[in-house]
Amino acid sequence: MGAEAAVMTGEAGPNHHDRLKDLLDLSKTKFSAAPKGDLTPSERWMKYLGFPGGLAVFAAVFFMPAPAGLTAAGQAALACFLLALIWWVTEPVPTFVTSLTLMVLLVFLDVRPSDDVLGVLGLDVIWLNVMAFVLSSILIKTNLAKRLALGLVSRWGTRAIPTLLAFLVLQLALAPLIPATAARSVITLPILLVVSAVYGASAERPNNVGRNLFLQSLMGINIFSSGFMTGSTANLIALSFLFGMAGKKVYYTDWLFASLPVALTAMAICGWIGPKLLFRIEPENQTPRIAGGMETFKAELASLGPLSFEEKRGAAIFGVVIFLWVTDRFHMGWFGFEVSPVLAAIVGGILAFLPRIGLLKWSEADIPWNLMLFSAGAYAGGLALDATGAARWVIGKIFAAASFGPGTSFWPVYMAVIAINLISHYFFTSKTMRTIIMIPFVIGIAQQLGWNPVWLALPSAFTIDWVIGLPISGKPNVIFLTTGQYSVLDNVKYGAVMTVVAILLFWAFGFTWFRVLGVTPGFGS
Repeated sequence: MGAEAAVMTGEAGPNHHDRLKDLLDLSKTKFSAAPKGDLTPSERWMKYLGFPGGLAVFAAVFFMPAPAGLTAAGQAALACFLLALIWWVTEPVPTFVTSLTLMVLLVFLDVRPSDDVLGVLGLDVIWLNVMAFVLSSILIKTNLAKRLALGLVSRWGTRAIPTLLAFLVLQLALAPLIPATAARSVITLPILLVVSAVYGASAERPNNVGRNLFLQSLMGINIFSSGFMTGSTANLIALSFLFGMAGKKVYYTDWLFASLPVALTAMAICGWIGPKLLFRIEPENQTPRIAGGMETFKAELASLGPLSFEEKRGAAIFGVVIFLWVTDRFHMGWFGFEVSPVLAAIVGGILAFLPRIGLLKWSEADIPWNLMLFSAGAYAGGLALDATGAARWVIGKIFAAASFGPGTSFWPVYMAVIAINLISHYFFTSKTMRTIIMIPFVIGIAQQLGWNPVWLALPSAFTIDWVIGLPISGKPNVIFLTTGQYSVLDNVKYGAVMTVVAILLFWAFGFTWFRVLGVTPGFGS
């Protein structure tokens, strides 16, 4: 951290170029060791109070008289889930320890069988997460990620606004390649730190260039994930529910054509709102503050030389994976079987490890197993809520208040579902949990009212990745906040505005573009 601290203070001594170059060395980036800042006084109090508070809430829910419509198993599942939720938010123990505790409680309290709880480690999404970090390791080792980032910044980084655009393009390019938002955030973090330093932003002296760089990149990581079926594992979980509960198959291009235009429109608005309205970049801050900073980027890019054979092999592996993803609707005709997105990623992992063809040794695959265990606990908790009926009971109470019943018009329900889905990320710290809770329920609503489940479930799935409102809403949010480049209030302000934008956009697209594609009831339906 010594070199980083020196650069972050804006120090411009004779060795500042060396410090910038040191930060640009992505080989030092470790997914399994994401940055963690010092706790604020309020965070310390949350840790102190979180442990007993979680136990108190658990006891209150577990021992209260059973509410009407909620089974004993559902009550226990809800109590376990609330305990885990409080501990995940306050972190009195590491998040993966909380997840393991949740899994043990679900078995000990006879909520779910042991095989079901422990079996979540074999879910497709766990395998996709593992392969995502294997693929990310390829980008790091081959310098493909570094070349892409440096190329964009060197070309557009001489002015603040084009620099912001370059990072949005970078996030758009990485979204279909790496189905793990945490991995994409860790890959881009060193580049963001260096560029913010070049523009005079530091943890000690934040400025609006740094705020926009980090917050817009955060928005891009999450929102662009919604544009691609493989942008996050939560997307695939949502589609598995749609197929398993309603028999509806959605292909890669179906998702792409429907959701990517929403994401692109949102990020265009985001790119204007940040530097022009919320965190206005004044003319004097439009140019780099460290003399020669951009030359350092260009020199680093030049030092990479022409595209190496290793980089070409890495690009070829990604090409195979993306080809299998994009052509999923043709697999049965070509092969006689379907290659799922998870299996396609595993094919990429196999190619990465093969002798001569591959690029990695197992020891070089930087996989954050703590995140895998955290995810497993979240899946186990969410599945328990669904299996016991607790999720349907909770969400049902919300919709009952809205008086939806037979004969209800589709559009008020659609608008309510979209708004609830987007706002719900303020209350859930895991996209997976939201997916497991919300998607089955909206499928059930559609079926109960006699509608095509796609009309509610697929737009709802598009909203899952919009975890933008709070620093605890997603892993990239946590990672970026630790840089000190912006405050919690900055995140809340930007996130609140973009949440409102998202609601309005999904309403507008629901009435127009989605109807053209058949995602919502078509014209004349």
